[in-house]
Amino acid sequence: MTVSRDPAPGPGPDPLTGGTAPAPDPDAERLLAELGASWTWLLGSALAALVPGILALAWPDATLHVLAVIIGLYLLVTGAFRFVASFAREHGDRHLGLLVAALYVLAGVLCLRNPLQTIAALSLIVGAVWVVTGMLTAWTALAFKGLPHRGFVLGAAALAVVAGIVVLALPNQSAVVLTRLLGLWLLLLGLAELAIAFAWRAALHRARSAVPPGASAPPAS
Repeated sequence: MTVSRDPAPGPGPDPLTGGTAPAPDPDAERLLAELGASWTWLLGSALAALVPGILALAWPDATLHVLAVIIGLYLLVTGAFRFVASFAREHGDRHLGLLVAALYVLAGVLCLRNPLQTIAALSLIVGAVWVVTGMLTAWTALAFKGLPHRGFVLGAAALAVVAGIVVLALPNQSAVVLTRLLGLWLLLLGLAELAIAFAWRAALHRARSAVPPGASAPPAS
């Protein structure tokens, strides 16, 4: 059910709680926005993809149960990173980031469920998440022309879509083939996000250098 936000409710008592309606905490929201906009947070998101990718490639004979746990944890951790990063966006675009974060968390929970630990189910979950999030990321990069490092974001989005299509096209491969395939794509996606993180770091340093003395500069962290 959709609830209209206009007109805004008055400051009167909340009919459900009997008191005043709780207002969002601006300090917490600002803290999440600063954290999500930092290049170190982007670096952490890249490592969240690189580490399971390296594990999958270094351990190709892992059982399907182990692979499902690795992928499930990757999706949950990435969902947490994307949740915080969404607060660094404008309010109109924040809902899209929250939707992507929720999709990652839901997919992670599904991967960790024992009844769904089959090769076809794991391929379907991971492939669908990569395709959907890649398309949403590409739409964001195309819709907002002032987005920093637009080319890097578009490249990462295209890589995610291709990775999802490849995984979806091979749902009945063996566990060893699936492990190597997912490990390779996780490594490539992690490297793409790593490039975005360092590009953002360079942009923050340039912004700080361009600020005249006495003016407030963006945080470099």
